[in-house]
Amino acid sequence: MVDIALGTALAAIGAGVAIGFAGLGSGLGQGMAAAGSVGAVAEDNDMFARGIIFSALPETQAIYGFLIAILLLVFSGLLGGGSGLSDTAGIVAIGVGASIGFAGLGSGMGQGMAAASSVGAIVEDNDMFARGIIFSALPETQAIYGFLIAILLMVFGGILG
Repeated sequence: MVDIALGTALAAIGAGVAIGFAGLGSGLGQGMAAAGSVGAVAEDNDMFARGIIFSALPETQAIYGFLIAILLLVFSGLLGGGSGLSDTAGIVAIGVGASIGFAGLGSGMGQGMAAASSVGAIVEDNDMFARGIIFSALPETQAIYGFLIAILLMVFGGILG
């Protein structure tokens, strides 16, 4: 049986929280945006490309969660390169995962709602495309905040260094 330090095991939980919740928000957001896009394409076949753009926007939250999860796994030693984490750093790793995970969950869902509404608005008024992109991009900021806090926690919590 392999002996894994508690801190390293906690980092695995943090990595799971990071991608699990961020991926959940991203998937729900993409589903909402795609559902709106399908309706728009049914009304106007020329909406397909724009619908794909709006449906892809909420993907970034999953990317942020994935990047943080990979960093946690590498620097905790679970994917090689690291020497394991102290118990304190492991607790910080859970905070790291929660930071991007929960921010990505809310941001992805909000972005999906805005994207779905934007696609519907474009069917009514073609000039709404640029404004729809802007409205859909606004919820992204919460995921960016969570990503930045996750990085800061890793740096000052002894995980990256």
